[in-house]
Amino acid sequence: MGVMMRQVNMLEAKTALSELVAAALRGEEVVIARANKPVVRLVPVEPVMRARRLGWAAGKVRVAADFDAPVDAFADYR
Repeated sequence: MGVMMRQVNMLEAKTALSELVAAALRGEEVVIARANKPVVRLVPVEPVMRARRLGWAAGKVRVAADFDAPVDAFADYR
């Protein structure tokens, strides 16, 4: 069976907003109508991925002092 749909008029939406939000969060499609014509669909908000702040790992990564020194195993490729 598909997603249930509930259509309510503006007055009912005003008086039952908490119930309608709960229904939308459960996955039910909630449509608000004006004069029996659908005008708005109530849907849950998708979580927004926050951008990482630059420098968030500063001081947590250590690089050896000789990390860019030539490697003896690659002497033939110089």
